[in-house]
Amino acid sequence: MKIISVVGARPNFMKIAPFCHAIEKHNSTIANNQQPTTNNQYLSSEALAKEELIEHILVHTGQHYDDKMSKAFFEALNIPEADINLGIGSGSHAEQVGKTMIEFEKVLKKYKPDWVVVVGDVNATCACSITAKKEHIKCAHIEAGLRSRDMNMPEEINRLVTDRLSDLLLTPDRLSNKNLLAEGVSKEKIKFVGNIMIDTLEAQREKAEKLSINDIILNNLIDVTKPVPLHILPPSATHFTPSALPFALMTMHRPSNVDRRDVFEPIINFLINEVAKDYPLIWTIHPRAFKQLELFGLLDRVRQCQNLILLHPLGYHELLRLNLGARIVLTDSGGLQEECCVLGTPCLTLRWNTERPITLQEHGGVTVLVGNNISKIREEYRKNIIKERYPVRPELWDGKTAERILDKILAFDS
Repeated sequence: MKIISVVGARPNFMKIAPFCHAIEKHNSTIANNQQPTTNNQYLSSEALAKEELIEHILVHTGQHYDDKMSKAFFEALNIPEADINLGIGSGSHAEQVGKTMIEFEKVLKKYKPDWVVVVGDVNATCACSITAKKEHIKCAHIEAGLRSRDMNMPEEINRLVTDRLSDLLLTPDRLSNKNLLAEGVSKEKIKFVGNIMIDTLEAQREKAEKLSINDIILNNLIDVTKPVPLHILPPSATHFTPSALPFALMTMHRPSNVDRRDVFEPIINFLINEVAKDYPLIWTIHPRAFKQLELFGLLDRVRQCQNLILLHPLGYHELLRLNLGARIVLTDSGGLQEECCVLGTPCLTLRWNTERPITLQEHGGVTVLVGNNISKIREEYRKNIIKERYPVRPELWDGKTAERILDKILAFDS
């Protein structure tokens, strides 16, 4: 069997790593004449009975082309170097989708895979699923069925298109199953496998825990001349302890939060005047948000706030380490919502909707939607900052999702 997997942007890297490792394990088992075994009730006997080597080709579209967002993640997560890099680069949504389809079609015609596997909801996901189906190649979508109901989000369009075309819809939770069934998707196409992001979290947690938060700060400071509160952890401590000084963590990059001054500036004021007065606030800042701070003349105010620490974009392990120790997280990232859920970190999601409702408090999770309304943010911040950490693990978020995904592909009966 020949499988082409596609990654395009940073969130994809954490999702494809466990799948690559599952294929390596499968091939190694067969090469050593071992009988695949499992104690997991969700795996099928059909796939376990197949002794078929998999030729795996990893395609990187190059949507995230900066080493900090691409190469570093491949190395940190032990992802094999991409076999093919399409070199798409930046551009409008239409440019990225169009260029990707043109280049990916050439790959499919040359290699003629049995399956194309796409992950998440970036432009590469949509473009490659369309191209695969035009070439009459089976397509599997990892993280299928997520819905925000917000058609202003390009990611929602990517999800809808990809799920409509895919032959195998691999869902992270049962709410996603319900979404797909409500849209008329055949039940046979939908396979509940769990959250592959948690595979990576569980595989990398121990490595992240060993990192020093103070070292992360010192090695990634944007303003190296600014004094920073290095008492966040005692010098000898590497693991989070209740006695360590708590801190808040923030990421923010979505246009809805940073592209308009009348939205962005009140958020900045809240961070400076309230959050940073309670705790050291670590902000790992996205290039888009940094650019907007400069454009709106807000950067100096941020830099002058002694308890607000601006860091460059972090690697996977560094950001996970901060999440492990944070008292609260403020973010508009879907992936961080999921991590906070499993780690138990109270999380304010700076969005009015989410495609990951399983992480919300009303569904038993730890996150709450606050949008970009300061009154709502303040209210929930005050309520959640006093809450104890309580990890929540939705069904099948157990670190074995990649194995189940490979099983469903091998067991697929066309």
